[in-house]
Amino acid sequence: MAYLAGLVAFALVIFISVCLHEAGHMLTAKAFGMKVTEYFAGFGPKLWSFRRGETEYGLKGIPLGGYVKIVGMTPHDEDVRPEDEHRAMWRRPVWQRTIVLVAGSATHLILAVVGIWLMAMISGLPNPDLPKGQLSQPAVINLEECAIAAPDRADCIASDPRSPAAAAGFADGDRITSINGTPVNTWGDAIDTIQALPAGQAAAVTVQRSGAPVELKVSPVTVQRPALDEDGKAGPARAVSAVGVSLNATVPYTVTYGPVAAMGATADRTGDLVTGTFTALKKFPEKVPKLWTAITGGERDQDTPVSVVGVSRLGGEAVEHGLWSVFFSLFIGFNFFVGIFNLLPLLPLDGGHLAIIWFEKVRSWIYRLIKRPDPGRVNYMKLMPLTYAVILVFGAITLLTVGADIVNPVTLFPR
Repeated sequence: MAYLAGLVAFALVIFISVCLHEAGHMLTAKAFGMKVTEYFAGFGPKLWSFRRGETEYGLKGIPLGGYVKIVGMTPHDEDVRPEDEHRAMWRRPVWQRTIVLVAGSATHLILAVVGIWLMAMISGLPNPDLPKGQLSQPAVINLEECAIAAPDRADCIASDPRSPAAAAGFADGDRITSINGTPVNTWGDAIDTIQALPAGQAAAVTVQRSGAPVELKVSPVTVQRPALDEDGKAGPARAVSAVGVSLNATVPYTVTYGPVAAMGATADRTGDLVTGTFTALKKFPEKVPKLWTAITGGERDQDTPVSVVGVSRLGGEAVEHGLWSVFFSLFIGFNFFVGIFNLLPLLPLDGGHLAIIWFEKVRSWIYRLIKRPDPGRVNYMKLMPLTYAVILVFGAITLLTVGADIVNPVTLFPR
């Protein structure tokens, strides 16, 4: 039940985010005197609406987004009445049209940044010192009562296996120096080596205790742990080995901030996420074939793209396991991705319209410079084949991603 509630809740916040995107276009267009005739949440059959001034607001039956109708977005629109010609969007200054087109993506980015700021104060953000702090510290351990089986808990429960390290004679303050003859210099080395051990098979571990080496034998157990990337950030969980120890250190995994300090931390985190989003977009083409592999019976790569269906399922898992910080992290990541993706210079995305109006602006400037007549507006009709091609490709990728998310979904807790 919690899973279903989380799934619906995440789908709802996505729907609201997209509607706010369209509201960003509408409000800026109205502010510049452009005529807005419709603003609807959803597509398909009209369920309910009302008119206020010259704009009809309402709700439609398919909650897969929303739209706003601004009169005269391009010179080819045929919905412009003679009395509204001066209010057509395409006749407005370039800077005004730019703001209107960017407003949708800006709304997503504002939602994401506010979400990061709230997380910084409530649940905390990843410790910026973690990669060079925790993982590179000496592997001095604390004994745990158990090997916690799931990554969504911080405390032991009755079903968790007792700590193999405690049973093997480890002690608080021991420093692990080698495992099965492999040198261990840091806590990161210890994690990598322990997690790769065969579960149930005794491993030889050397520790430094009171300045002297001590040889111990420990049999690891299988648990679920998140994968750590090269920056020390947690990814989806997978099955690994554990021995029931933690790092004896004072560097926390997350840091919470006050309202003012959270602003600086939010700026740093925003920079990381923007960089990560662009990196993901660059790698996107090479991940598409892996979606087909997932649909046709192969293993689903946890790093492949997910659709609205997939991210909603992840949101449901997060709520089911009480991982609200993961829920909001997914919301933040979704808004960053959509905000940036929508600015790609491809029609019918907002970025495609932006590219055209600035191409017109620069071309007119060049023609004036060389004293030639202004060539005028770009003919959108000539771009329609390319636009349809982009829609076809995006549609195919969307179907592929949704299919993979239904038959072989990415999960927070892969088995």
